[in-house]
Amino acid sequence: MSTDFTSLFDEWSQSYDETVLGHDLEYNEVFRNYIHILEEVVNKSKGNIIEFGVGTGNLTELLVKSGKRVCGIEPSAGMRKVAKKKLPEVKILQGDFLTFTHPFQFVDTIVSTYAFHHLTDEEKETAIRNYSSLLNGNGKIVFADTLFEDENAKSNMIRNAEVNHFNRLANDLRTEYYTTIPVMKELFEQNGFTVTFTQKNDFVWLMEATKQRRE
Repeated sequence: MSTDFTSLFDEWSQSYDETVLGHDLEYNEVFRNYIHILEEVVNKSKGNIIEFGVGTGNLTELLVKSGKRVCGIEPSAGMRKVAKKKLPEVKILQGDFLTFTHPFQFVDTIVSTYAFHHLTDEEKETAIRNYSSLLNGNGKIVFADTLFEDENAKSNMIRNAEVNHFNRLANDLRTEYYTTIPVMKELFEQNGFTVTFTQKNDFVWLMEATKQRRE
């Protein structure tokens, strides 16, 4: 993951919660149903959980309140500081999707929200391949992130943002590594997962990928 993203999130750490709660007009649709999306991820998680891209700890907090065992991984020092202030009892380690300390002997679920798009498609494949080796049999990956049905849908969304003068959003959609459902489906399946996709708003899809036992 680029250090550019890390410095960006250091700066964003103090206002991130205001953005996700709908105080930024450009990103209202991106974060529509935000709490519901987090709750869906919590409900689909089980056992020992690694959360990547903890941010300010909003998903982490819901996982803890539901009685789940979770360790967080977060590259941004600013975000870690905010999350640790909220959740001093939770282990939140420095790291990212590709480079991290293994916190459990056994891992049942890997979760993340609004973060996997920071990886290129090649990096996404590397991460998913690593997670397949890390997870127990029938372990799960539960991600929620911006996805598009195809490249045409992505282009249309960028045009819509420009028409609405949402220039930050349009630039975000152009410069980050947002991918498509067919690409993600292939990456999961070639690494031994079955996967479902459920749309939660105009941008965000819930991905639930279950590792298949080898006969």
